[in-house]
Amino acid sequence: MLRADVPALILAPMEGVTDAPMRAVQGEIGAFTFAVSEFLRINHATPPKSVFFRHIPELRNDCLTANGLPVVVQILGGDASIMAESAVFAHSLGAKVIDINFGCPAKTVNRHDGGATLLKYPTRIREIVRAVRDALPRDVPVSAKLRLGWDDIDAIHENADMAEEGGASWITIHGRTREAGYSPPIYWSPIGQVRERLSIPVVANGDIWTIEGFRQCREETRCEHFMLGRGALANPVLSQQVAHELGIGSSFPSDLDESFDWTIPLQRLADWTTTFPDLEAVHTVHRMKQWLHMASKYGKFRHFDVVKRVKDSHELYEVLRAVTLQPQ
Repeated sequence: MLRADVPALILAPMEGVTDAPMRAVQGEIGAFTFAVSEFLRINHATPPKSVFFRHIPELRNDCLTANGLPVVVQILGGDASIMAESAVFAHSLGAKVIDINFGCPAKTVNRHDGGATLLKYPTRIREIVRAVRDALPRDVPVSAKLRLGWDDIDAIHENADMAEEGGASWITIHGRTREAGYSPPIYWSPIGQVRERLSIPVVANGDIWTIEGFRQCREETRCEHFMLGRGALANPVLSQQVAHELGIGSSFPSDLDESFDWTIPLQRLADWTTTFPDLEAVHTVHRMKQWLHMASKYGKFRHFDVVKRVKDSHELYEVLRAVTLQPQ
């Protein structure tokens, strides 16, 4: 799935944002190597098949989106044995890769022994990764998503070592601590320091908003692999620009125009949402506005105040057409 000698661009898991319809939309672009699912919370027992299929419907399609983008199954939890059992069950349902979330900063998750709270206990990271690794066939990669630490950026060195010792095939590092949340600044240099020491690939993640930002991240980390999250949604041509720089995916031009008709990706999101029976129309409009809000907050979309009160998709398209559509 990820090779040390082949650059990769990965769609980040974002809870409530990069669900199956959004993964399909991003898959159509052709820039991403693979996507990572939103985390599936593992509590006191392995979730039933229905939960896996509802959360990651791509499992029904050989863990691919309908347009062929591979999807990695991400699980989150603190009990090594149940995490291992859940990983085995996910594999039996079709998962090709298991990613373990040690990075979620949500307080509710952290209070229940999941996500970034494990960064305070390095040996538990090794224990969980090892349990999952040992439970799966050797040809099924296990990866780990980390932050730099709970409240100390230097903690990444021990935690990354523990993930590697546990048998991770690669790790992804978000360049902030849990305490920092998503507040600036971002620290890319420690990611590069870890990459230099480890024998497994390291994926750089966090605050890549522009192609210039990507170049700076690559310069500081010397990584070959990158994960885009909010930046890919705030600037829908960014993934193509990065793929061009990395020399992967479809043949994208270097001079992509960042102004475009927002109704096109929004309509594709609506279209894909209708293919998933658990999602209702009201959910679709909410997701459209969620996307535009992200583009307004972090990108160049300047009309969110006009569209935020619309009630349905038809009204949304009309309002967008009335306000020139093009980001300024």
